[in-house]
Amino acid sequence: MIKELEIKVPTDWTGISLKKYLELQADLETYKDDDAAVTAIMLYHLCGLDLKYLNAIPVETYSEIRDTLALFTNGMDIPLKRLINIDGIEYGFEPNLSKMAYGAYVDISKYQTMAIDKNWANIMSILYRPIKHKKGEMYSIDTYTGIDNSAKFTNVGMDIHFGALFFLLNLSMDLLNSTLNSSMAMELPPNIKSTLARSGGLIQQLLNWQKGIFSK
Repeated sequence: MIKELEIKVPTDWTGISLKKYLELQADLETYKDDDAAVTAIMLYHLCGLDLKYLNAIPVETYSEIRDTLALFTNGMDIPLKRLINIDGIEYGFEPNLSKMAYGAYVDISKYQTMAIDKNWANIMSILYRPIKHKKGEMYSIDTYTGIDNSAKFTNVGMDIHFGALFFLLNLSMDLLNSTLNSSMAMELPPNIKSTLARSGGLIQQLLNWQKGIFSK
């Protein structure tokens, strides 16, 4: 008896949660030196393909799936979504980072790297808070209280997480460039220089990781 195998191939990050992405990230790190295992892991986590069926997939189908995944996993042009909905509640991204509450700033600063890792949900729960008032494109969000709300963000799609990450990293790059341009006039403390450089370098690291997934 021939059994049909249905494979749902995503075309963007929308349906892939932070929880699933972190699991994918962990497995990719474990098998990063095994090209065949890396591809199998991508198909397992992103398409829900049971690995026991991997060898039964026709070569042409396998190539089509791999190419489809490569199209969006290599894409870096993901915009920030300022307004999102979680469990029927509308959340807004911090509307004015320069006026962020001191407590929020301190809590974000304790994470030394701006990257999607085990701490990322905590950062997102600080940056996104329930909306209090909204008028047109203008809105205000709840005052930061320090209450841990990170669990809600583990099931949010990676399109939202990547949009926030790229926004922050681009902001860091702009700050880095403007700071370096003015550094001849005023010497900066070493810790500030290293922090800015590390934040900027994460962009290239992420680009290299995404592009390298399917390069082989």
